[in-house]
Amino acid sequence: MVAALLLTGCVAERSGPGTTTNPPSSSALQAAPASNAPLETTQASNKVPVYWIGKSDNDTYLYREFRDNPGNENPITTALRIMMSQKPLDHDFFTPWQNPSDLATSISGKNVVTVDVSRDAFNSNLDADAAQKAVQQLVYTATAAAASAGLIDTSQQIQVTILVDGHTNYMAFGQVKLGDPMVRDASVVAPVWIIDPQEDITLASGPVKFNGRSTDPSKKLHWQILKENSNGDKSSYLAGQTSASNAPDQGGIFSFTVGLGTGRYELRVSMVGANNSDVGTDTRSFNVR
Repeated sequence: MVAALLLTGCVAERSGPGTTTNPPSSSALQAAPASNAPLETTQASNKVPVYWIGKSDNDTYLYREFRDNPGNENPITTALRIMMSQKPLDHDFFTPWQNPSDLATSISGKNVVTVDVSRDAFNSNLDADAAQKAVQQLVYTATAAAASAGLIDTSQQIQVTILVDGHTNYMAFGQVKLGDPMVRDASVVAPVWIIDPQEDITLASGPVKFNGRSTDPSKKLHWQILKENSNGDKSSYLAGQTSASNAPDQGGIFSFTVGLGTGRYELRVSMVGANNSDVGTDTRSFNVR
Protein backbone atom coordinates (compact mmCIF):
# COMPACT_ATOMS: atom_id res chain seq x y z
CA MET A 1 0.00 0.00 0.00
CA VAL A 2 1.35 3.41 -0.91
CA ALA A 3 1.11 6.12 1.72
CA ALA A 4 0.07 9.49 0.38
CA LEU A 5 1.79 12.28 2.34
CA LEU A 6 -0.02 15.58 2.65
CA LEU A 7 2.00 18.22 4.51
CA THR A 8 -0.15 20.96 6.00
CA GLY A 9 -0.01 23.72 8.51
CA CYS A 10 -1.64 22.32 10.94
CA VAL A 11 -11.76 37.47 31.08
CA ALA A 12 -12.45 34.22 32.92
CA GLU A 13 -14.72 34.43 35.91
CA ARG A 14 -13.80 32.92 39.23
CA SER A 15 -15.10 29.38 39.42
CA GLY A 16 -15.07 26.80 42.15
CA PRO A 17 -14.11 27.26 45.80
CA GLY A 18 -11.15 29.44 46.66
CA THR A 19 -10.13 33.02 47.35
CA THR A 20 -10.36 35.89 44.86
CA THR A 21 -6.95 37.46 44.36
CA ASN A 22 -5.49 40.64 42.91
CA PRO A 23 -3.30 40.58 39.79
CA PRO A 24 0.46 40.98 40.22
CA SER A 25 2.14 44.37 39.88
CA SER A 26 3.33 45.71 36.53
CA SER A 27 6.95 45.62 37.69
CA ALA A 28 6.64 41.90 38.37
CA LEU A 29 5.22 41.37 34.89
CA GLN A 30 8.14 43.15 33.25
CA ALA A 31 10.56 40.84 35.04
CA ALA A 32 9.01 37.70 33.56
CA PRO A 33 11.09 36.04 30.81
CA ALA A 34 9.94 35.63 27.23
CA SER A 35 8.91 32.31 25.73
CA ASN A 36 8.74 31.03 22.15
CA ALA A 37 6.41 28.12 22.96
CA PRO A 38 3.35 28.74 20.75
CA LEU A 39 -0.11 29.10 22.26
CA GLU A 40 -3.08 27.03 21.20
CA THR A 41 -5.64 28.44 18.79
CA THR A 42 -9.35 28.74 19.54
CA GLN A 43 -11.05 25.33 19.59
CA ALA A 44 -14.56 23.95 20.02
CA SER A 45 -15.97 24.85 23.44
CA ASN A 46 -16.79 21.22 24.28
CA LYS A 47 -13.08 20.33 24.62
CA VAL A 48 -10.31 21.65 26.86
CA PRO A 49 -6.55 21.14 26.40
CA VAL A 50 -4.70 19.41 29.23
CA TYR A 51 -0.96 18.81 29.46
CA TRP A 52 0.61 15.71 30.99
CA ILE A 53 4.16 14.51 31.64
CA GLY A 54 5.57 11.64 29.60
CA LYS A 55 8.93 9.99 29.02
CA SER A 56 10.85 10.15 25.74
CA ASP A 57 14.32 8.65 25.42
CA ASN A 58 16.01 9.40 28.77
CA ASP A 59 14.06 12.48 29.78
CA THR A 60 10.51 13.62 30.54
CA TYR A 61 8.52 16.22 28.61
CA LEU A 62 5.07 17.76 28.35
CA TYR A 63 2.42 16.31 26.05
CA ARG A 64 -1.15 17.51 25.39
CA GLU A 65 -4.54 15.87 25.17
CA PHE A 66 -7.98 17.36 24.54
CA ARG A 67 -10.58 16.32 27.10
CA ASP A 68 -14.35 16.70 27.31
CA ASN A 69 -15.53 19.93 28.90
CA PRO A 70 -18.61 19.35 31.11
CA GLY A 71 -19.21 23.11 31.14
CA ASN A 72 -19.85 23.53 34.87
CA GLU A 73 -16.73 25.68 35.47
CA ASN A 74 -14.70 28.13 33.44
CA PRO A 75 -12.39 26.39 30.92
CA ILE A 76 -9.16 27.16 32.81
CA THR A 77 -10.44 25.74 36.09
CA THR A 78 -11.89 22.73 34.25
CA ALA A 79 -8.60 21.95 32.51
CA LEU A 80 -6.58 22.28 35.71
CA ARG A 81 -9.04 20.17 37.67
CA ILE A 82 -8.75 17.39 35.07
CA MET A 83 -4.94 17.70 35.19
CA MET A 84 -4.92 17.34 38.98
CA SER A 85 -7.65 14.76 39.52
CA GLN A 86 -7.92 12.51 36.46
CA LYS A 87 -5.69 10.12 34.56
CA PRO A 88 -4.44 10.83 31.02
CA LEU A 89 -5.92 8.86 28.14
CA ASP A 90 -2.44 7.80 27.02
CA HIS A 91 -1.02 5.22 29.42
CA ASP A 92 2.49 6.55 28.73
CA PHE A 93 1.62 9.85 30.43
CA PHE A 94 1.17 10.76 34.09
CA THR A 95 0.63 13.67 36.46
CA PRO A 96 2.28 14.26 39.86
CA TRP A 97 -0.51 16.61 40.98
CA GLN A 98 -3.12 15.62 43.56
CA ASN A 99 -6.82 16.51 43.58
CA PRO A 100 -7.06 19.87 45.41
CA SER A 101 -9.78 20.72 47.91
CA ASP A 102 -9.84 24.31 46.56
CA LEU A 103 -9.12 25.64 43.08
CA ALA A 104 -9.96 29.02 41.55
CA THR A 105 -8.76 30.94 38.48
CA SER A 106 -9.11 34.45 37.11
CA ILE A 107 -7.68 36.61 34.30
CA SER A 108 -6.56 40.21 34.61
CA GLY A 109 -6.68 42.77 31.82
CA LYS A 110 -2.92 42.37 31.38
CA ASN A 111 -3.16 38.81 30.02
CA VAL A 112 -2.23 37.31 33.39
CA VAL A 113 -3.93 34.14 34.58
CA THR A 114 -4.02 33.80 38.36
CA VAL A 115 -4.40 30.29 39.75
CA ASP A 116 -5.20 29.91 43.46
CA VAL A 117 -4.90 26.30 44.59
CA SER A 118 -4.87 24.63 47.99
CA ARG A 119 -1.64 23.12 49.29
CA ASP A 120 -2.97 19.56 49.24
CA ALA A 121 -2.44 19.60 45.44
CA PHE A 122 1.32 19.33 46.10
CA ASN A 123 1.28 16.10 48.11
CA SER A 124 3.93 14.34 45.99
CA ASN A 125 7.65 13.90 46.59
CA LEU A 126 9.53 15.29 43.58
CA ASP A 127 13.11 16.25 42.86
CA ALA A 128 13.91 19.73 41.57
CA ASP A 129 13.67 18.84 37.87
CA ALA A 130 10.38 16.96 38.24
CA ALA A 131 8.92 19.79 40.35
CA GLN A 132 9.86 22.38 37.74
CA LYS A 133 8.19 20.33 35.01
CA ALA A 134 5.09 19.86 37.15
CA VAL A 135 4.82 23.63 37.60
CA GLN A 136 5.28 24.11 33.85
CA GLN A 137 2.57 21.49 33.33
CA LEU A 138 0.20 23.81 35.20
CA VAL A 139 1.44 26.88 33.29
CA TYR A 140 0.96 25.15 29.93
CA THR A 141 -2.49 23.83 30.82
CA ALA A 142 -3.74 27.18 32.14
CA THR A 143 -2.46 29.16 29.15
CA ALA A 144 -3.68 26.52 26.68
CA ALA A 145 -7.18 26.55 28.16
CA ALA A 146 -7.30 30.36 28.14
CA ALA A 147 -6.11 30.57 24.53
CA SER A 148 -8.30 27.70 23.32
CA ALA A 149 -11.40 29.33 24.83
CA GLY A 150 -10.54 32.73 23.35
CA LEU A 151 -10.24 34.32 26.80
CA ILE A 152 -6.89 36.04 26.22
CA ASP A 153 -5.13 38.03 23.53
CA THR A 154 -2.86 35.46 21.90
CA SER A 155 -0.88 38.18 20.12
CA GLN A 156 0.46 39.24 23.51
CA GLN A 157 2.49 37.26 26.03
CA ILE A 158 0.35 35.38 28.54
CA GLN A 159 1.63 34.79 32.07
CA VAL A 160 0.53 32.69 35.01
CA THR A 161 0.74 33.57 38.70
CA ILE A 162 0.28 30.65 41.08
CA LEU A 163 -0.97 31.32 44.60
CA VAL A 164 -1.39 28.69 47.28
CA ASP A 165 -4.28 29.27 49.68
CA GLY A 166 -4.26 32.90 48.58
CA HIS A 167 -0.58 33.50 49.35
CA THR A 168 2.69 33.93 47.44
CA ASN A 169 6.12 32.41 48.20
CA TYR A 170 4.91 28.82 48.61
CA MET A 171 7.52 26.19 47.69
CA ALA A 172 5.83 23.88 45.19
CA PHE A 173 6.67 20.26 46.01
CA GLY A 174 9.30 21.74 48.34
CA GLN A 175 11.36 22.77 45.29
CA VAL A 176 9.95 25.69 43.26
CA LYS A 177 9.07 29.08 44.75
CA LEU A 178 5.71 30.37 43.52
CA GLY A 179 4.13 33.81 43.37
CA ASP A 180 5.92 35.60 40.51
CA PRO A 181 4.44 35.58 37.00
CA MET A 182 5.59 32.62 34.90
CA VAL A 183 5.56 31.94 31.16
CA ARG A 184 5.91 28.80 29.09
CA ASP A 185 9.37 27.26 29.06
CA ALA A 186 9.79 25.94 25.52
CA SER A 187 12.49 23.46 26.58
CA VAL A 188 10.02 21.23 28.48
CA VAL A 189 7.82 20.43 25.46
CA ALA A 190 8.34 16.98 23.92
CA PRO A 191 10.62 17.03 20.84
CA VAL A 192 7.90 15.19 18.90
CA TRP A 193 4.32 14.64 19.90
CA ILE A 194 1.29 13.25 18.15
CA ILE A 195 -1.78 15.47 18.42
CA ASP A 196 -4.31 13.41 16.46
CA PRO A 197 -5.51 10.76 16.84
CA GLN A 198 -5.79 10.59 20.59
CA GLU A 199 -5.08 7.34 22.42
CA ASP A 200 -7.46 4.41 21.77
CA ILE A 201 -9.81 6.41 19.55
CA THR A 202 -11.75 4.56 16.83
CA LEU A 203 -11.60 5.99 13.30
CA ALA A 204 -13.42 5.20 10.07
CA SER A 205 -11.56 3.11 7.50
CA GLY A 206 -10.13 4.89 4.48
CA PRO A 207 -7.91 7.99 4.49
CA VAL A 208 -6.70 8.68 8.04
CA LYS A 209 -5.07 12.01 8.79
CA PHE A 210 -2.36 12.31 11.44
CA ASN A 211 -1.32 15.60 13.04
CA GLY A 212 1.53 16.39 15.38
CA ARG A 213 4.20 18.85 16.39
CA SER A 214 7.99 18.92 16.28
CA THR A 215 10.15 21.40 18.19
CA ASP A 216 12.80 21.41 15.43
CA PRO A 217 11.29 21.90 11.96
CA SER A 218 14.77 21.70 10.41
CA LYS A 219 14.91 17.97 11.10
CA LYS A 220 13.04 15.33 9.09
CA LEU A 221 10.49 13.12 10.81
CA HIS A 222 10.30 9.36 10.46
CA TRP A 223 6.89 7.77 10.93
CA GLN A 224 5.91 4.13 11.14
CA ILE A 225 2.53 2.43 11.45
CA LEU A 226 2.39 -1.02 13.05
CA LYS A 227 -0.63 -3.29 12.79
CA GLU A 228 -1.65 -5.63 15.57
CA ASN A 229 -1.96 -9.28 14.55
CA SER A 230 -4.54 -11.76 15.83
CA ASN A 231 -2.10 -13.01 18.50
CA GLY A 232 -1.50 -9.48 19.80
CA ASP A 233 1.92 -9.04 18.21
CA LYS A 234 2.63 -5.95 16.11
CA SER A 235 4.31 -5.87 12.74
CA SER A 236 5.41 -2.99 10.54
CA TYR A 237 2.64 -2.01 8.11
CA LEU A 238 3.61 1.35 6.59
CA ALA A 239 6.50 3.78 7.00
CA GLY A 240 7.70 7.05 5.57
CA GLN A 241 9.17 10.48 6.22
CA THR A 242 7.65 13.93 6.48
CA SER A 243 8.63 17.43 7.57
CA ALA A 244 7.18 19.95 9.99
CA SER A 245 6.21 23.42 8.88
CA ASN A 246 8.79 26.14 9.59
CA ALA A 247 6.26 28.96 9.19
CA PRO A 248 6.31 31.23 12.28
CA ASP A 249 2.58 30.81 12.92
CA GLN A 250 2.59 27.02 12.53
CA GLY A 251 4.76 26.08 15.53
CA GLY A 252 6.39 23.03 13.94
CA ILE A 253 3.09 21.39 12.96
CA PHE A 254 3.26 18.31 10.74
CA SER A 255 0.50 16.37 9.03
CA PHE A 256 0.22 13.37 6.74
CA THR A 257 -2.55 11.07 5.53
CA VAL A 258 -2.54 7.32 4.83
CA GLY A 259 -5.22 4.84 3.80
CA LEU A 260 -5.99 2.24 6.47
CA GLY A 261 -8.37 -0.71 6.61
CA THR A 262 -10.04 -2.28 9.64
CA GLY A 263 -7.70 -3.19 12.48
CA ARG A 264 -5.80 -1.97 15.53
CA TYR A 265 -2.70 0.11 14.86
CA GLU A 266 0.14 1.93 16.55
CA LEU A 267 1.66 5.10 15.11
CA ARG A 268 5.27 5.96 15.95
CA VAL A 269 6.78 9.32 15.00
CA SER A 270 10.42 10.23 15.63
CA MET A 271 12.80 13.01 14.80
CA VAL A 272 15.61 11.86 12.52
CA GLY A 273 18.86 12.29 14.44
CA ALA A 274 22.52 11.54 13.85
CA ASN A 275 23.28 8.47 11.72
CA ASN A 276 19.60 8.32 10.74
CA SER A 277 18.66 7.32 14.30
CA ASP A 278 15.18 7.85 15.77
CA VAL A 279 15.06 10.56 18.46
CA GLY A 280 12.19 11.68 20.70
CA THR A 281 9.75 8.97 19.63
CA ASP A 282 6.07 9.40 20.48
CA THR A 283 3.54 6.58 20.05
CA ARG A 284 -0.23 6.40 19.75
CA SER A 285 -2.52 3.35 19.58
CA PHE A 286 -5.87 3.56 17.76
CA ASN A 287 -8.53 1.46 16.07
CA VAL A 288 -9.96 1.58 12.55
CA ARG A 289 -13.41 0.19 11.81
